[in-house]
Amino acid sequence: MDPHPDDPAPPPPELGSPESPIPLEATEDDLLVVGKVVAAQGLKGELRVLPMSDFPERFTRPGRRWLQRGQDAARAVELKSGRQLPGKELFVVRLAEVDSREAAEALVGQSLLVRARDRPRLARGEFHLLDLVGLEVRLLDTGARVGTVTDLVHAGQDLLQVEAGGRLLLIPFVAAIVPEVNLDGGWIGITPPPGLLEL
Repeated sequence: MDPHPDDPAPPPPELGSPESPIPLEATEDDLLVVGKVVAAQGLKGELRVLPMSDFPERFTRPGRRWLQRGQDAARAVELKSGRQLPGKELFVVRLAEVDSREAAEALVGQSLLVRARDRPRLARGEFHLLDLVGLEVRLLDTGARVGTVTDLVHAGQDLLQVEAGGRLLLIPFVAAIVPEVNLDGGWIGITPPPGLLEL
């Protein structure tokens, strides 16, 4: 579930070096959404970000990031600092040239992105949660199709949001319920407890 690997890769050079040759413009395929700006924090331009990654360095390590609103082109920004709010999933980040509450509020709703190629290395059997979006969900014992993963919900634990025949199901992403993930095959095998798919 996107945990820290035992032997983390060294920091990508572009995240810590504003001088490194990174183009300000990047195509959608180059970038990976790791969070969403949900609110302004305080009066000095800080932002509250809801993470969509289990790697806190996405929000705490200074360097190049991108912001994107809807289908607009992503634009480069510089992350100056970040910290996690005690007892909350949210991170508070400070971006260069965003120094007032009004400037911060103008960014609410935008996605925070990083270079897709800069993903931390994972150990065998670990997954980037965003890779699971779009996978087919099957019952592992019968192979029957349940639906398709459409989103990820962070609510104390990671939940797969699955579109199933016009309904939205929330399936805990834990080994007991999701014992098999086949990225190459494009599917997830689940063993749901009684009643889970009827909720």
